[in-house]
Amino acid sequence: MASEGRLYRSVLNKMRELIDSGEYPPGGRLPPERELAERFGVSRPTIREAIIALEALDQVRVKTGSGVYVLETKPGLHDIDPTVSPFELTEARALIEGEAAAQAASMITDEQLERLETALNDMAEESVDGHLTSELADQQFHQIISEATQNKMLAAVIDNLWYVRDNSPKIRRAHQSICETDGRTRVKEHQEIYDALKRRDPSEARKAMHAHFARLLNKLIAANESEQIEEARRRAVESRQRFSLDHLVAQPQSTR
Repeated sequence: MASEGRLYRSVLNKMRELIDSGEYPPGGRLPPERELAERFGVSRPTIREAIIALEALDQVRVKTGSGVYVLETKPGLHDIDPTVSPFELTEARALIEGEAAAQAASMITDEQLERLETALNDMAEESVDGHLTSELADQQFHQIISEATQNKMLAAVIDNLWYVRDNSPKIRRAHQSICETDGRTRVKEHQEIYDALKRRDPSEARKAMHAHFARLLNKLIAANESEQIEEARRRAVESRQRFSLDHLVAQPQSTR
């Protein structure tokens, strides 16, 4: 199941790159499923899953009997500052989405709660073996909460944070290194956010959202520390190989 999820996500990411590059421009129609399946070397059902995901992300619109059309980029998305670190982005998300969750707890509708529960169930299915095979349901979960604030500016800011997360190669790599594992813990954290929202409890919703991002930050820090330790070890080995005189000392002494 995990391999199937990774395949579908791989196709989704490639199609998003083609849309961002302009090969599939806004207003244009995507090639038929058969052509896309041949291009990416996958089955047509996998292409359908990727298109469903693109539509959920508001990047395409499926028109029955006509085709799949690329949508205009949402307003409010700006150029990505390449110096922004994964830590800065996650801290910003914790601060902003924590308040968004508190606001949503007072404003969320029953229909939005139903959609949130569906996204939560989808996330659980994606993590059935303990590994998160797709982040689509996770993104939908957070987008529903931003929508539930009934504040378009706040929702646009949160959309932009997700855009940076998905389109900055450095940040995306960092998150993928920690987010594809421990899927059950992630689902549990989102369940706690959902429960607080369902109770219409702003304080607990904020607290649950902060706890979720605190764990992500701690995992990012741990992963970064491991990389630094490994890099220091590699440099030490190179230095030892370069400057060690063991090969001279080990040479047999000549006898006279």
